[in-house]
Amino acid sequence: MELEELRKEMEAYAKSKGFKLNPDKKLVDMLLRALIENEKKYGKRYCPCRPFRSDETVCPCKWHEEEIEKYGRCHCGLFVKDA
Repeated sequence: MELEELRKEMEAYAKSKGFKLNPDKKLVDMLLRALIENEKKYGKRYCPCRPFRSDETVCPCKWHEEEIEKYGRCHCGLFVKDA
């Protein structure tokens, strides 16, 4: 999967949930590249910010919506609350 293809997929997902991608393009690019590498290496898009590999940590992870609601962003900062 290419970077821009994944960005569009994640943007659409975020929009459907009422949040958005982080406006920090460098951070988003770094995280998306890490997701692509994890998918190549492990077969799934594991969150690069979580210390273990399980289905709960496949991006978007199990906790992202709760974190966005509570902190305004998910743990890694890929998704942020839409103001």
